[in-house]
Amino acid sequence: MMRTLASLALLAVGATAQLIDSSSFGAGQTISPTRDSIPGWTIGAEGHVPQVLSDKLILTPPYPGNTRGSVWAQSPVSQSEWSAEFQFRASGPERAGGILQLWYTKDGQSRIGTSSIYTVGQFDGFALVIDTHGGRGGSVRGFLNDGTIDYKSHNSPDTLAFGHCDYSYRNLGRPSIVKLKHTSSIFEVTIDDKLCFSTNKVALPAGNTFGITAATPENPDSFEVFKFILESVTSQGSTIPSNQGSTPQQPIRNQVPDQPAQPIINRGTEATMNGLAAQIVDVSGRIQLAGKATNTILQELKNQAQKADQRHAELIQKSLAQDRQLAQFDSRLSRVEQLLQALQTDLQSKDYSGRFNQLHETLRSSHLSLSENLQGHLLSVITASSPRMGFFIFLLIAFQVVLVISYVIYKRRRANMPKKFL
Repeated sequence: MMRTLASLALLAVGATAQLIDSSSFGAGQTISPTRDSIPGWTIGAEGHVPQVLSDKLILTPPYPGNTRGSVWAQSPVSQSEWSAEFQFRASGPERAGGILQLWYTKDGQSRIGTSSIYTVGQFDGFALVIDTHGGRGGSVRGFLNDGTIDYKSHNSPDTLAFGHCDYSYRNLGRPSIVKLKHTSSIFEVTIDDKLCFSTNKVALPAGNTFGITAATPENPDSFEVFKFILESVTSQGSTIPSNQGSTPQQPIRNQVPDQPAQPIINRGTEATMNGLAAQIVDVSGRIQLAGKATNTILQELKNQAQKADQRHAELIQKSLAQDRQLAQFDSRLSRVEQLLQALQTDLQSKDYSGRFNQLHETLRSSHLSLSENLQGHLLSVITASSPRMGFFIFLLIAFQVVLVISYVIYKRRRANMPKKFL
């Protein structure tokens, strides 16, 4: 109903639009007839594989983090005046985050790929950035480049934004609708039919291509794209009042744009139906996210089960090896016990007393012969050494006599020496 009224309002101000199918998707009931591609668009990613469902494209999954996704139109836009409608949804945990960009640039797929505004180099065109910049609940900012500024190496890329507005886009439970309009007289960006920023000093050339990229940190948001509709425009007026100049507009929560005349209808019933539809969309999205998270958890459990089975098999192999070693040790102990039993039996069965007596007699006779021989040898040694002992005693006595004589001579000489008196 609201889209019909908006279309009637556009017709009322004399604007005409024609769908550019080569640069659009999601205009019909499904965004793609297949689950692996979108006609006229190229899908890319890092760290995961984007999922193409019947009504949306999941650029980044809710798990794992540190992923990137992109989708680029294969055909450039030949029209210089156009309007684009972009619907997306971002959901995730409370402290999650991510960044989403809508690009209109020259050679975007080859020069930008899956980059964000902070990792892109030199690009030629326009970028609309949606993230939680500045710690706010969310913001929408516009950036321009003519191919001379390297955003990746710039000290502060945030200062290059020429327009912005605050917009809390996370966990709304419904798609957010972003509209861009570019004519010879105005360039404006609206979100949920509320003006974000506009200027008459931006002129984008024809021949650029549209693209959408998303990137997430370790704690990620899931970015889903529902449609991108591009239409050629020949306008005699603007549907939304614009602020002449490039100064950013006030946040959309403080703006009250002109609304088209509404027919007399039951507004309570319409609000109820819109609320139910939003709740259904929210529940559906949450169910899909829960299903994806469940599949991821099941896959992780399967991987852990495989690792546990492998570990169990390794433990069984080690246990079998230890069992074989224990069996070998038991067999060796058995052989030792058998040898000990055989030795004990042999000792008990034979009488060794005769041999022990013979050994005792041999030792006794050897002791007697050794004692006799040792005694005779000592006597012979003493007898042979007796003269030498007398000579030693004589020398000792002679030395003492010499000492006594020397002392007596010393005393006499000292007594005969002349005495000195002081």
